Amino acid sequence: MRLNRLDLNLLVTLDALLTERSITRAAERIHLSQPATSGALARLREFFEDDLLVRVGTQMMPTPLGESLAAPVHNILLQIQTTVERRLEFNAEESDRRFRFLLSDYTATTFMSKVVHRLDVLAPNMQLEFFAPTNNPWEQLEQGDVDFLIMPEHVLSKDNPYRKLFDDYFVCIGCRDNPVLDKPLTLKTFLELGHVSVRFGSNRTRGQDQILLQDKQGIEPRVEIIASTFSAIPQYIAGTRRIATVYRHLAEDWVNYLPLKIVPVPVELPTIPWGLQWHKYRDLDPGVLWLREQIIAVAQEHMCGK
Repeated sequence: MRLNRLDLNLLVTLDALLTERSITRAAERIHLSQPATSGALARLREFFEDDLLVRVGTQMMPTPLGESLAAPVHNILLQIQTTVERRLEFNAEESDRRFRFLLSDYTATTFMSKVVHRLDVLAPNMQLEFFAPTNNPWEQLEQGDVDFLIMPEHVLSKDNPYRKLFDDYFVCIGCRDNPVLDKPLTLKTFLELGHVSVRFGSNRTRGQDQILLQDKQGIEPRVEIIASTFSAIPQYIAGTRRIATVYRHLAEDWVNYLPLKIVPVPVELPTIPWGLQWHKYRDLDPGVLWLREQIIAVAQEHMCGK
């Protein structure tokens, strides 16, 4: 299709080029050869009478015009994709759509495992793909790389709709045989013990427990181990005197099959509300609408009031 002499298929290539800033990666993203992608860039440059992307050292950087086109072009394509995927009816039982989530291993194990069990019955052919948190989760949602975010509410974007799922709060967890935990954990002991903490993404973003303790309470735990996932925490606690501050739902799952013990945090920390977010352009997508209602139903059944 052409509009004002522009082959609209070239917009897909332009979006990939402006997102990846690399002909090689853009070609892989849209499943074209590198020569075909280079040819498409040449035609785009001719149409816009601008280089759009220029090489700076070993990288390709957008020109001012290219930078100004990035968001509107991507939004146009996202709206087209949403329109094409929209159906008058959504048959969950027969659907084989793949939905992509950005979430931590905490919600993947304690919550989404329950969602998967529900979908096994209601939508047996549906596919779910989970991605670990990145430095900029909102960008992945805006770019259409994921369909849903599941994160603390205060982290979610103000530009897209979301629904609250559940609340959780922090507890301390340590080895069941740790004699220090046989009596109430005091702040003094809390600060003396070694801690296991988690940081995310290449920026090594602190977990909510560390943010609340350090920034809100002015408390600096003695962190001995920094892991990249919640699921790694138990192996650094079992058989040691170390402790960790983790979400209650996660701790309660662990003590069911690991030699661990839960004790209260010796300082008051606020409850953390978690939410489900999707892109505003997908707000009327019947598949997204159906799946988010299932997710909310699971949260109300299994995660609320516990």
